[in-house]
Amino acid sequence: MTEDVQRKRGLRPRRLKPLPIRSLAPNILTVLGLSVGLTAIRFALEERYEAALSAIVIAALLDGLDGRVARLLKGATRFGAELDSLSDFANFGIVPIMVLYIWSLNNLGGVGWIVGLVFCICCALRLARFNVASEDPDRPAWKRNYFVGVPAPAAAGLIISPVFLDFLGFQSVREWPLFLAIYVGVISFLMVSQIPTFSGKGMKIMREQVLPLLLLVALFAAMMLSYPWQTLTACAVLYLISIPLAVLSYRKNLAAWAAQIDSASADELVD
Repeated sequence: MTEDVQRKRGLRPRRLKPLPIRSLAPNILTVLGLSVGLTAIRFALEERYEAALSAIVIAALLDGLDGRVARLLKGATRFGAELDSLSDFANFGIVPIMVLYIWSLNNLGGVGWIVGLVFCICCALRLARFNVASEDPDRPAWKRNYFVGVPAPAAAGLIISPVFLDFLGFQSVREWPLFLAIYVGVISFLMVSQIPTFSGKGMKIMREQVLPLLLLVALFAAMMLSYPWQTLTACAVLYLISIPLAVLSYRKNLAAWAAQIDSASADELVD
């Protein structure tokens, strides 16, 4: 309904409220990350794999920034949350598997394509489950330190880690598409599994730990700039090692929580 028609009917024209810039900044970062991530497919088609992987890494960094910027500026919106989820599916569900398919999996023909579809579907299911779980008000506070399954950004980094090995001189990895297909299948299963993995969102840093942490961040940045593929490979290996450690930590906390509930129930019966 136009403003003229509204005035003739005696209705006040409806005006859209202007949006504060703080609510737009996180969405700008999300769109930039999506653009950079999708460009990785173009680089892969041109066989510029180093540029493709660099684009995926930059997209992951922007994905990590948009949510934090939204919370910092108090500009979080429902639209931004949905846009971020769709961007995650594109950047971490479609882009990395497409790069891996162009790089090696296409040698398996239809089997390689099916493996890629399985990874994409598992990523979509993983993101949908994460969105539902984050809205659960009855979730214990200690569970915020864990993800259920491998998160999409980590899974994306794991499946493209064989390309890192190629850059390090292990060119024979590219000639093992069947092994890569099995590897992608395992990572796909880990995404939709109930296996707990470390989240880090609930981690708190003591004041005396701030300076050592900043030093580690500077060291990591220097390693990434000087030895990017070695550093990313080491990160992938360390993450795989952390999975069984997360399972042990989760079970320990679950047992302590269950014991606490049993103790509280026993006290209520006594009262």
